[in-house]
Amino acid sequence: MVGFCGGGGTPLFSACEIEWLSPQSEYRPTEYVQGWLSWWFDDEKRFIQAKTLQFKRIEFIHKIWHKDKEFKSYEFHQQIDELLSHYQKAILKQNNNTQLLTLEGRMTKEFYKIAAKNTNNAGFHRDFDSSDKANAFLNHGNYLAYGLGATTAWVLGIPHGFALMHGKTRRGALVFDIADLVKDAIVLPLAFICAKDNATEQEFRQEVLNYFTDYQVLDFMFEVVKELALKKDFSGSLSVHDKKSTIKKEVRINSVVSY
Repeated sequence: MVGFCGGGGTPLFSACEIEWLSPQSEYRPTEYVQGWLSWWFDDEKRFIQAKTLQFKRIEFIHKIWHKDKEFKSYEFHQQIDELLSHYQKAILKQNNNTQLLTLEGRMTKEFYKIAAKNTNNAGFHRDFDSSDKANAFLNHGNYLAYGLGATTAWVLGIPHGFALMHGKTRRGALVFDIADLVKDAIVLPLAFICAKDNATEQEFRQEVLNYFTDYQVLDFMFEVVKELALKKDFSGSLSVHDKKSTIKKEVRINSVVSY
């Protein structure tokens, strides 16, 4: 395989198999795409998996914000347990993807408020076209996360169009789903901290890549996607129409914020 990527190994710009150089053992695996497609065409199962992805996202935020010394010095971990617990419960109550995406947006806005307050960035407003450092760093860092998301999907052989949340017609939608696992946990706080420190784009980029390495972000993405792809038993899973039942995985993750 030959691939081209940015500095630090992300984003992945392109990759291809050169058959006359690669042995057959280097073809993309089939088990993950077959597993993914075994439930993807079922709307209810796909929605359950989308919720599970959001629980994994919250679990990772809790882990990083409570563990990282830099984030704790800015008090990112303060009062986060109550907020995450609230959104965990809210996820269970959503009935479709539109509602889940809306809830996701509200949750991220809450994180922006925390980050802006803790770094004295008064009046912050998320604007993708803004030139202020916090917004620019968020764009840059998210782009790096998309690179790792694309790498994960490509290596596991799952086409980017088979998304969980971001729309079946959006190009690269699965990449955005996978990147969401780590954006709020790492990119968001670093963007605000580096903006406060008046860091350069290169300094911010290197900081994000260091965090991706230190917290084994790519490994985490692989673990989550592989777990989702290979899920076969949905008999005890949360039903879209029966919100009283929960899967063991969700019950376990719901206990995360009560450490």
